[in-house]
Amino acid sequence: MATKIRLARHGHKDYAYYHIVVADSRSPRDGKIIERIGSYNPNTNPLTIDLNFERALYWVNVGAQPTDTVRNLLSGEGVMLMKHLQGGVKKGAFSEAEAQKRFDAWKAQKDAKLGKISRDEASKKAATAKERLAQEVEANKAKAAAVAKKRQEAAEALAAAAVEAAQEAAEAVKEAESAPETAAE
Repeated sequence: MATKIRLARHGHKDYAYYHIVVADSRSPRDGKIIERIGSYNPNTNPLTIDLNFERALYWVNVGAQPTDTVRNLLSGEGVMLMKHLQGGVKKGAFSEAEAQKRFDAWKAQKDAKLGKISRDEASKKAATAKERLAQEVEANKAKAAAVAKKRQEAAEALAAAAVEAAQEAAEAVKEAESAPETAAE
């Protein structure tokens, strides 16, 4: 039986994620599987790969053929490098300890690179948020100034109306006072 390591699609129409599975090459994409060894979600940033390293390495060593996409995923996780290093150990080119040392050095370098990318992404997000906050503060200041100006104009208009009303009342009182005098004459 020819086995393949491939992706089985899950999710819905615009949000697909995949299980990394070992299956008979003749079975359908989402059909019967032998073993599920991980998952792959391309929708996250950065994409998420959850892989059982030991089982993936086992299946590659016993001859399961990964598809092109899965080969890229396994290479990114170091499974293919470890297979290559184990081949060097079998041939006697170097020891198991040296193979593990080389793999650990590669993994540390990869983690440092990914950590730098994550830090850069986080700093960009923080800078964008800080810039947005500054713009929002400026907009709020402008809005507050406009509201204060409008309130001042309304208060001035109210005060002017009150002064006018007071003047009209004073004139009405004067007229009322002068009216009885004219009536008496």
